[in-house]
Amino acid sequence: MSEPLLTIDGLNIHFGNKQVVHGVSFHVKPGEKVALVGESGSGKSVIALSILKLVPGADVEGQVRFDGVDLAQLPERDLLAVRGRDIAVIFQEPMTALNPLYTVGEQIAEVYRVKHGLNARSAWAKAVERLAETEIPEPQRRARAYPHQLSGGQRQRAMIAMALASEPRLLLADEPTTALDVTLRLQILELLDRLQRSRNMAVLIITHDLSLVRRFADRVVVLQQGRVVEQGAVNSVMQYPHHPYTRKLLDSKPVRDVIDAHGRSVENVIRAHEVGVDYRVPAGSLRELFGRPRFSAVRDASFELASGRTLGIIGESGSGKSTLAQAVLGLLEARGEIAICGVTWPEAKAVGFVAQKALRRRIQVVFQDPYASLSPRMTVERIVGEALAFHEPGLGADARRERVLSMLTAVGLSEAQFPGLMARHPHEFSGGQRQRIAIARALITHPDVLVLDEPTSALDVTIQKQVLSLLQSLQKQYGLSYFLITHDMDVIHAMAHDVIVMKDGAIVETGSASEVLGAPRHPYTRSLIEASNIPSDIPMQAYAA
Repeated sequence: MSEPLLTIDGLNIHFGNKQVVHGVSFHVKPGEKVALVGESGSGKSVIALSILKLVPGADVEGQVRFDGVDLAQLPERDLLAVRGRDIAVIFQEPMTALNPLYTVGEQIAEVYRVKHGLNARSAWAKAVERLAETEIPEPQRRARAYPHQLSGGQRQRAMIAMALASEPRLLLADEPTTALDVTLRLQILELLDRLQRSRNMAVLIITHDLSLVRRFADRVVVLQQGRVVEQGAVNSVMQYPHHPYTRKLLDSKPVRDVIDAHGRSVENVIRAHEVGVDYRVPAGSLRELFGRPRFSAVRDASFELASGRTLGIIGESGSGKSTLAQAVLGLLEARGEIAICGVTWPEAKAVGFVAQKALRRRIQVVFQDPYASLSPRMTVERIVGEALAFHEPGLGADARRERVLSMLTAVGLSEAQFPGLMARHPHEFSGGQRQRIAIARALITHPDVLVLDEPTSALDVTIQKQVLSLLQSLQKQYGLSYFLITHDMDVIHAMAHDVIVMKDGAIVETGSASEVLGAPRHPYTRSLIEASNIPSDIPMQAYAA
């Protein structure tokens, strides 16, 4: 048995008077893949980043031994030699981790200049070589691109290339696939696995994605509120969990609980016929300035959404899902016809502002990230009541406040739970609670349709299950129709009555959830299902209410 490469023993972390990590101990052996698992606030990222003293304001106690040396006792100058050389980090969101002012090639080459002492030409050649190793298309050209010019998957590959430039013995991967769609997630996992094996590199991966743990890790450490509650081999922990919290995480897969409206006579709340959305391609020369070609983000999309049903739209990043949603919301000009409750956006616009206002009241939206979509300067009362002030200006302050309180109660938030609820601000709530506030804001006008744009992708698995259960309950209570955009097949399985699959701006497959998920016809649909680790032979009765 080899000696551990990294040993964490009795780790305690404080921020002022608050202790967030309590006596954590575990180890990572050379060439081993260990997963730190837990919900937000469990201490995963704080523990991993504290290994290299990357958490400002934290008081760290205990031992962090790397190859026999206690990093906790190293002076900053000696620790600089370890950071980025022996131990490298892949951060969760590459768009914020990469410098927007430099090309990705320059940022990777900097590692070779600083850590290896190479000259500019040699460092650049090594940067391109590392990008090629991550199988990024056209590595020479991508090296000259800025982060915003790359897709999410390409930016993550660039981050991996930068981490590998130092040829580390230990890689800390902090939620490396959370922001990616299912196929890209699988590609990044396979890439990390191959690179880890070829270099015999140890990996400590921080995640709340249990399917990722099953696919990738050798051992797992389960954290709850800064304490290790269970650890061991992945197969053992996943099949025979001992701690109730581990069992809770494993039981957090969304459950299908929707009304089966099949056979009912229902009207269509959305009807789209041959919808197309085009963008002008940026001019590459003066000649192209006046004759720029157009890029078709959505092409000839036709579909219907019936009252009380959920239409799930799935596809990879760049497939046109969100563009189609913006067209449905009337936020983008589109070819073809989109009718909301029998009225098209051009018809409402021709009648005037009052007609547009009435139509917008009938369709509302819940965004992916509640922290970004809720104003940090507004109280909960103002956030939820803002639409009432716009659509029902004659409503008195007391009546408006009563409506807001009633809707907050309907989404599971009350003054009894949260004293002073109406006067609080978004930062005073957890991610799941903020999403409930966002749902209350969307429902306050009693719309017919909710556009749900990745409503749970930013949430932990247990919170995701709670929010989906809430949406299912609200659909039954109010007869809502959902236009659901997601790349999570578990969410589609739990929520959708009907499904359309998009690829490169076009609908490649459509049908009921049982048809699309149970017997996919298109190869692309099958690849999405396989990448999601969901069996494609789901029985038809699984979709009965």
